[in-house]
Amino acid sequence: MARGKKEQELVFGLDIGTRSIVGTVGYREGTAFHVVAQYIKEHETRAMLDGQIHDIPKVSATICQVKEELEKRIDRKLKTVCIAAAGRVLRTVTTNVVHTYTSEREVTEEDIYALETMGVEKAFEEFTAANDTDMQFYCVGYTAIRYYLNGYTIINLAGHKAKNIGVDLIATFLPDDVVDGLYKAVNGAGLQVANLTLEPIAAIQVAIPEKFRLLNLALVDVGAGTSDISITKEGTITAYGMIPVAGDSLTDLIVQQCLVEFDTAEYIKRTIATQEVVEYEDILGLPQRITREEVKNLLQPAIESMTKEVAECIRELNGEKPVSAVFVVGGGGVVAGYTETLAKELGLAKERVAIRGKEVMQNIQFENEGAQKDSMMVTPIGICLSYYEQNNNFIFVQFNEEQVKLYDNGKLMVVDAAIAAGFPNEDLFPKRGKSLVYTVDGKNKMQRGLPGEAAVITVNGKESDIHSKIVNGDKIVVTPSTAGEDGKVKLDKLSQLHEKVKIIVNGNEILLDKSVKVNGNNMLSSYEIQDNDVIEVIGYYTVEQIAQLADVILDETMTILVNDVPAKPDTKVYHDFSVSFVKNTTSSEAQTFEEYVQMSENEVNTAEADTVQMPEETIVEAKVEQTVSVVNEQKEEELPQNIQTQDDVTVVLVNKQPVVMRGKSEYIFVDVFDYIQFDLRESGGRNIVTLLNGRQAQYMETIKEGDIIDIYWEN
Repeated sequence: MARGKKEQELVFGLDIGTRSIVGTVGYREGTAFHVVAQYIKEHETRAMLDGQIHDIPKVSATICQVKEELEKRIDRKLKTVCIAAAGRVLRTVTTNVVHTYTSEREVTEEDIYALETMGVEKAFEEFTAANDTDMQFYCVGYTAIRYYLNGYTIINLAGHKAKNIGVDLIATFLPDDVVDGLYKAVNGAGLQVANLTLEPIAAIQVAIPEKFRLLNLALVDVGAGTSDISITKEGTITAYGMIPVAGDSLTDLIVQQCLVEFDTAEYIKRTIATQEVVEYEDILGLPQRITREEVKNLLQPAIESMTKEVAECIRELNGEKPVSAVFVVGGGGVVAGYTETLAKELGLAKERVAIRGKEVMQNIQFENEGAQKDSMMVTPIGICLSYYEQNNNFIFVQFNEEQVKLYDNGKLMVVDAAIAAGFPNEDLFPKRGKSLVYTVDGKNKMQRGLPGEAAVITVNGKESDIHSKIVNGDKIVVTPSTAGEDGKVKLDKLSQLHEKVKIIVNGNEILLDKSVKVNGNNMLSSYEIQDNDVIEVIGYYTVEQIAQLADVILDETMTILVNDVPAKPDTKVYHDFSVSFVKNTTSSEAQTFEEYVQMSENEVNTAEADTVQMPEETIVEAKVEQTVSVVNEQKEEELPQNIQTQDDVTVVLVNKQPVVMRGKSEYIFVDVFDYIQFDLRESGGRNIVTLLNGRQAQYMETIKEGDIIDIYWEN
């Protein structure tokens, strides 16, 4: 490296492949990227298969050798590295986000970054909701497909004035085991990840410049274990894909055919591209030779199978349409016959499927002697360039002594670490005590418990809260929140019991407390309500109860009137009802039934100033009652069937007026209309309101003694 570049900020990129690890160190100056050092080290064993790390310690050891060799060449220590993941079990989500400003303003680079971060977060939420596997996935890269300025598409938002900005974005996700294996291998070599991207994203940085992305092109990165695919169209990258078949599947065929170890088979595969005949030694120690034609014939069926899968993936990613051309990079793509076969599978001219290498590296300046400038270097250099395009690395923090990995969106907080660690959300916030649930007069009630104490949070020993910012290496300790007292309430706290029952007794107004039943049992007001209790507030008194309070003796000499209507001891008396107790001559003292009725009328008329004369229908009822009494005493005469007893009389309150119904042992709501004057033809377009004891009545439901009924036209 030139001494003048000693202090230049360098980017270290690692392409951790199935067969080898390629290390690249360089820096960007203007539009050019300067490569100052390169080093390739093959795995000594098959520590990786199909792009997946199988032996982390061995891969770490190889990474360490690459790092140390590059440090010697640049005379500088390397602490951070950019890496790329292969597309094994790759998933993508395309989403759109729009951000609106409070007023028109100029869009900055920070605004664009924030917008893209919103898109990544939304894509992650959508992906998590749709994830039908037990695997945890991480976002390993994203690409802005198109930007929007005030609803119109635009190439670059920076510098424009906008009321709102938006972006269509494609985010790529890989399983945790793929990402975690890469991080552990890098950490094992004493390095921290500065940026993680996807291999096809990295490759396209070099292989397809932006000016070519207006065309509908496909890029195929054929590695050893995977073939990663990306599609461009209308100036942007529109899709990513992967198939788990690549160069190693061809090498395995040579191993079987030539009876050699894997490394020897790799040598044969690479050498045959430049030589007509390759000489080698098999595992028995016997010298052997194979021609290019023999290798081509051996590999062709496998190449046809591989390219068929690649072609199908390209069509699927491109909306079941062929692309205009295909660029191929990576060591697996240089095998003789690969590009021609892929062109045939896609129905393209063979010239439209081409290897991309040195010719696409116009903006790459190689400062190291003997630099490799072929298709195998496209992805490694692209990994370095991705560092400048997006910063989407992960960080590690310690949460309650457990290591947690987080996608770094630049604004991580304690709450994000808590969610990633699976810490219960309710243990972060003050917990209320258990709520008390009960019913009062058929209505559900709830008394909430008291709130407890919030969680105690420290970050690196300092008191913090759930919104405190966190960075890589932070140590977070969260003591769970506590719960408060359970909900409690006594009967005397019910608002329904604060209201009195007003009753007029013989012209005098008295106020009585309401009584209460809990689960059918009478309870004192000091009772503490329990969970699921059924409470009934009794808003009435019986005539018998009122008589006891008024020291009135109920016997055959006492006439009882409720709202000026004859009543019995068990008749219910509600708020604003009147009760009259009238002492009268017994039936045995009357000479005739007519005299008894007359005597009763006289006593009622003189009882109190606010009482009224018994209606004629009541007098008739009294006559009937007396007749029944006489007949019952004789016992020898049969009771006429057209005579109704007092038990067949039901009294209800309709629109605050008592209504006496007789002739049936049981009544339903619609029967009331036979006893009141209410013309249903006078609706005038209004709805009729029918209430029974304050609730909506059902016309066919049974009504009983003392029910309160309201019937009127709705305004």
